[in-house]
Amino acid sequence: TGPGLGWRAGLQPEPVLFGGRSEPDRDGTAQDRLHEGEGNDIPRNARILELSENGIMRISKVDLQGLSKLKSLKLSFNLISHVDDGAFIDLTELTNLNLCKNKLEELTDEMFLGLSGLIKLQLSFNHISFISAGAFEPLLAVQLIELNVNRLQQITDVIPALKLTTLESLELCQNRILSLQSDNLPASNLKSLNLNGNPLTKFSLREDILPQLRNLSFDECTEDMEWDVASKTFLRSLTRLFVGGTNINLTSYMEMLRTAGSLRELEMSSMDTGVIDSLVDTACQMFSLRSLLIRDNEIESLGDLLLKSCSGLTEANLTSNGFVRMSKHAFRSTKILTVLSLRTNKLSKLSLALQVLPMLEYLDLSENIISELDCLDFRDLTRLKSLNLMSNRISVLQGCVFENLMDLEDLNIGENEVIDFGGAFTLPYFGKLKSLNLHNNHLDELQQGAFSSLSSLRDLDLESDRNYAVELNVFEGLDDLESLSVSLIENDRESFAGLPRLKTLSVFFSLKVVLRSFKPFDILLFSSLANLTTLILKTDPLFLVPITADVLSGLKSLERLMTENFFTNPLHPDTFKYTPRLRSLQIIYSNLLQLSPEVFWPLTNLEELDLSNNNLRSLDFLAEAKLSALKFLKLSENEVSIINETIFLSLPALTYLDLSENPLTCECSNSGFVRWATSNNQTQVANGYRYICAFPVSQRGERLLDFDVRSCWMDVSFLCFVSSAALVLLVLLSSFIHHFLRFHLIYAYYLFLAFLYDNKRRKGDVGCQYDAFVSYNVCDEAWVYEVLVPELEGQQGWKLCLHHRDFEPGRPIVQNITDAIYSSRKTICVISRHYLQSEWCSREIQMASYRLFDEHRDVLILLFVEDVPAHRLTAYHRMRSVVKRRSYLSWPRAAGHPAVFWQNVRRALGTDRDPRDQSDLLGGP
Repeated sequence: TGPGLGWRAGLQPEPVLFGGRSEPDRDGTAQDRLHEGEGNDIPRNARILELSENGIMRISKVDLQGLSKLKSLKLSFNLISHVDDGAFIDLTELTNLNLCKNKLEELTDEMFLGLSGLIKLQLSFNHISFISAGAFEPLLAVQLIELNVNRLQQITDVIPALKLTTLESLELCQNRILSLQSDNLPASNLKSLNLNGNPLTKFSLREDILPQLRNLSFDECTEDMEWDVASKTFLRSLTRLFVGGTNINLTSYMEMLRTAGSLRELEMSSMDTGVIDSLVDTACQMFSLRSLLIRDNEIESLGDLLLKSCSGLTEANLTSNGFVRMSKHAFRSTKILTVLSLRTNKLSKLSLALQVLPMLEYLDLSENIISELDCLDFRDLTRLKSLNLMSNRISVLQGCVFENLMDLEDLNIGENEVIDFGGAFTLPYFGKLKSLNLHNNHLDELQQGAFSSLSSLRDLDLESDRNYAVELNVFEGLDDLESLSVSLIENDRESFAGLPRLKTLSVFFSLKVVLRSFKPFDILLFSSLANLTTLILKTDPLFLVPITADVLSGLKSLERLMTENFFTNPLHPDTFKYTPRLRSLQIIYSNLLQLSPEVFWPLTNLEELDLSNNNLRSLDFLAEAKLSALKFLKLSENEVSIINETIFLSLPALTYLDLSENPLTCECSNSGFVRWATSNNQTQVANGYRYICAFPVSQRGERLLDFDVRSCWMDVSFLCFVSSAALVLLVLLSSFIHHFLRFHLIYAYYLFLAFLYDNKRRKGDVGCQYDAFVSYNVCDEAWVYEVLVPELEGQQGWKLCLHHRDFEPGRPIVQNITDAIYSSRKTICVISRHYLQSEWCSREIQMASYRLFDEHRDVLILLFVEDVPAHRLTAYHRMRSVVKRRSYLSWPRAAGHPAVFWQNVRRALGTDRDPRDQSDLLGGP
């Protein structure tokens, strides 16, 4: 049913895997594979795999790989329409395969490959219309094949099954088979053939193809059928025949009986009265007939004639026929009857009909409306061993009713209205009675010595919705009693005295205990039951009697304790100190809010624990309960919302866990449990994929095991810490860079832009438009326009690029600067203090210096219009490097020789020397 639903062994002798029913997904789809992945969630030593009532659509080759120990595989009530060839090839020990209630349409040659040990194959309620010729060949040991309620059209469709020498039983109910004719069929070793509900028109045996057939059924066939069996020897082994329905005529039924010479059992249902009378008369004339079943008919009266020819019958089952009365001579011909069932009729009294059955041993009169028993009703049934009068209206038991039943071992008078035994059980004629059922009658009290004659009694059921008083020593004389069910309104220490061999005790205490006694349970209530192994305690829902710590005193052999609405107060730590052998404990409907782990410390052998239908809100008590042997744990219908998966580490033997119907929360607090439930291979989380989220509101109605636990892997607080720390470091780093390295970053950025532009220019082979680009600050604009430009353009004739005059309007400034530098042969930087403080001037000289070092040509001319100290150049590391390595022109120093200054500028504009030449070209450093 999905990952993590491991296997449950419980108290069973072999590992079992149960997959609880799961609903389709919300989008209407269902899980279409037996499981996802490689199936590692199914233990390799599993013996029984139960995956019924899921949404499985197919079985692939990998789904069941490695499950070589599997003996039973149940896949009924799914949506399986396809099984891969060889899907069962590893299941060599499988004996039972159930694929009922699916959507299979055909059986292929290799579908059952590997199932050499299969004994029982169930394929009923599918859509099978085709069976391949070799489909059943791998089934070397199969004995039963069920193909009921499919779409098989003719008996030849099942020839592959008939060829199997080991096949004993073939079920073909409710298909579309029209006829069975031996001409088309091989000989078979079949012992049982069921054709109920088919529209058969002909049954023809012209050859001896079914020599071992013992059981044949034709119930509810929808067409009149021709019966053609050439020889009685063809059905010589037939011992049981089941016929029914009204659509086959009497002639065909008679022919069936004529050719069934060895018939021992005849069953007839839902037939007309006239047909039944004729068939019974004919059948009972068969020397071999011993058992007759007539059920589900509408026969108001059981008259003298129905069984008049049935002198050889030993068993008669007349269940559910609507008998209102019986003739006193109804059984006069059936004097050797040993088994008679008249269950579920409308008989109000027995008259004298049963007096003629001296050999009768088993009589079932349950579910009638008998209100009174006469002293003569069972007078002659001296050999009767079992009498069932359950679910009638008997109110009084006279002492003479059973006085001749000296061999009676089992008497059931449960679900009646008995208010008085009338001394029926105090006389010495019940010396062999072993089981007495008086369940749910109307007794008011049990008097001392009520069962004094039942010295052989083993089982006694006195439980009732109407609680009664039990006098002291009421069970006196029942020295061999092993099982007792009783309802009490007192809890006296002597209530169960005199029962030394009692092993199973079921007690129901009513609210009258509170009203009559107003006292805690007597600490010695069970003290005399040293051999008791099973104790069941039930109370009224309003039961409020205090339970002492010594309530289980004396039960040193107790192995199973089941309580309902009993421990309504917190359990005392010493509650189970007297029951060290306890293996199974059930405390349900007890409104327990919490439990302490100390309560369970004496229970070192506990294997099963059921605490369902309480109000437990936490399971933390299990972590320290020391239940190392616990295998089965049921906690359904409590108030648990958060489950700490670590508690299961203290339960090393746990194989089955039920937490259904709890208000679980789909939050990270349950992420550990979700991972544990879907990954562990030891414990089956019963119906785990049906656990529904109750919280938060946004997840309500979703499945718990669909909760995405990956969102819980990172601690949110740690994630917030890391994010905050990273943000703080980023702020500090940004502040540091802005304060100390901003110029370097800006410089690097513009060098990169210059690099891109230079590569583009080289690829386009663009020529120079200007002799020089003049880079200056606006504060030095007067000197540039009044001194520099007139001299260089007017006197010397150079073509200069000035930003206010030659930059293209609308273009980005950076692009204009880059174009200007690379469109000019030289760049003249007019340097002053204002120039060094200008952002755009800094960018211009950075790009120009990049061109200087990239092209290795003399493209940069530095004109200092004022003296600038060397420390002011520190931030401009590239300019400082240039100044250190190259010559530059200083206007203040040339104040007395301007002609020489302009001559040096002319020389600088006219040369393209290699910058590696460090000679003084411009008049000194």
